Amino acid sequence: MQTPDRRIISLIPSATEIVAFLGLTELLVGRSHECDYPPVVQSLPVCTAPKFNPEGTSREIHDRVTDLLQSALSVYQVKTDVLETLQPTHILTQAQCDVCAVSLTDVEQAVSTLTHASVQILSLQPNTLMAVWQDVERVASLFGVSAFDSLTAVNQRVEACTTFTDRLAESDRPTVACIEWINPLMAAGNWIPELVQLAGGINQFGMIGQHSPWLQWDDLVAANPEVIVIMPCGFDLDRSHQEALQLLQHPQWLSLQAVQSERVYVTDGNQYFNRPGPRLVNSLEILAEILHPNRFQFGYSGTAYRQFAANPFVLI
Repeated sequence: MQTPDRRIISLIPSATEIVAFLGLTELLVGRSHECDYPPVVQSLPVCTAPKFNPEGTSREIHDRVTDLLQSALSVYQVKTDVLETLQPTHILTQAQCDVCAVSLTDVEQAVSTLTHASVQILSLQPNTLMAVWQDVERVASLFGVSAFDSLTAVNQRVEACTTFTDRLAESDRPTVACIEWINPLMAAGNWIPELVQLAGGINQFGMIGQHSPWLQWDDLVAANPEVIVIMPCGFDLDRSHQEALQLLQHPQWLSLQAVQSERVYVTDGNQYFNRPGPRLVNSLEILAEILHPNRFQFGYSGTAYRQFAANPFVLI
């Protein structure tokens, strides 16, 4: 049974979404600088900040983050003064990627400086779709609520896709390259290869449950995927589109069959694919709509993704 004296600070967007998904939004008292969904959480005090300038190109951001890591410095800071004021009973964080969000070590160090009562830290580290759903159950258990009905509804949406895609012959499954970073080139890993498979595609790079791998242009050209889905980590749809324009200048870009057949898409990776939370089911539906448009029309086109004018001589 939840009690009114529980005060949650969520330091990762996916955890914030899980809390809201479970109907516990009213227990949130603070958030990270990246937590923006559901919109109501944007009015909460911000408890973290990046130590680098998040503006600029993917190469500029990569170089700034790399410089911090090579200097053995944290990429983000926890605002201990804000934590002291908010007096949380629980902090939700992550131990998956020090580049994506504040690290567990930083959170533990920040909590150790607080003068008020002890804080319970829950660290999430999902690498697969099943692990994400298990994290939902962990958060539900921590706060004494049930995740059964919510997860049942999610699973029904997954099955609405897989009922069709599970019956697809290999020849009806397009090969897919999911790009998580533009410069340097990185493919998507963790839960993304699994989503591609469930959506009726054949994933070309990255392994289910493993970190996103760096990618060489020669690898992309050799694989020659039928579909390319661009989902830069932390970028919204417009910024992803702007960043993807760099690809047009690569001498081997026009040789790719996805480009020639106009099956390149940019997405809002920040809101969907990059967050291991409840809206990964939306990400599945987006991919299903992209890969099999004659079968799936969920209404995401134009808001969550758009076709990319991958050939500069073709207007879309």
